[in-house]
Amino acid sequence: MAAGAAVPVISAGEDLPADQTSASSEPPSLFDGTTRYKQVKYIPRLHIHHVGLHFLLLSCRLYVAYHCPYAQRVWIARNCKGLQGKIKIVALDLVDRPAWYKDKVYPENKVPALEHNKQVKGESLNLLKYIDDNFDGPELLPHDSAKKMFAEELLAYSDSFNASAFFSCLRFMGDVTDEAVAAVDKIEAALGKFSDGPFFLGQFSLVDIAYVPFIERLQISYSGIKNYDIVGGRPNLGRFIEEVNKINAYTQTKLDTQVTLDIIKEKFGVP
Repeated sequence: MAAGAAVPVISAGEDLPADQTSASSEPPSLFDGTTRYKQVKYIPRLHIHHVGLHFLLLSCRLYVAYHCPYAQRVWIARNCKGLQGKIKIVALDLVDRPAWYKDKVYPENKVPALEHNKQVKGESLNLLKYIDDNFDGPELLPHDSAKKMFAEELLAYSDSFNASAFFSCLRFMGDVTDEAVAAVDKIEAALGKFSDGPFFLGQFSLVDIAYVPFIERLQISYSGIKNYDIVGGRPNLGRFIEEVNKINAYTQTKLDTQVTLDIIKEKFGVP
């Protein structure tokens, strides 16, 4: 998405920035969301009186691409914790990404990345736990030992699920593979383990945040490309999708369905 273009999020609930591209020579200046130093004037509500001095502003940045499911994970967690005023979104165009991102922010040159306390961290699953552990807001994991153990099992499996059900299946031009069906069936079974709610641990948690961006894309791509209904014969998955779409912290990160499908088709070379 070119700088200045409309953000393709359906209902963000906040003003989101346009993508930063190679045309931007420096990271954006964000007064209330930067971990960098900058010159400031007197601002009454912050009691800053010294014009021209430098202050360290104790907020941070989350670098994302709006269409990236890994970045969406961390974006959802940020929303769940109510950190919209603390963690500011910086959106990148991954096709035409700015040079400063690799040179000055994150040498790995991937999203998501979180800039906090003068450090930059990456890897979406690690960032989910980091945000839950280091910021105020509702806890995203239960204290129940059995649920915590199951959470770790599911988080460890998430990459295998994504590979089997999403990436490898969409690279294959035929029907949905047996491997993909088995992976989705495993999710159906996992969603039935606890009876106190429709989510993986009963109540909405960090585990749901890890999976829902990929389940969202799975449903869109299987329907639009494979003519396959992932909730058919899977009542737990159907209920999960119905209930998660009632959670604003998630729906505020969703793109238009057709936009998502078009991105997936382009990525996998589907006409």
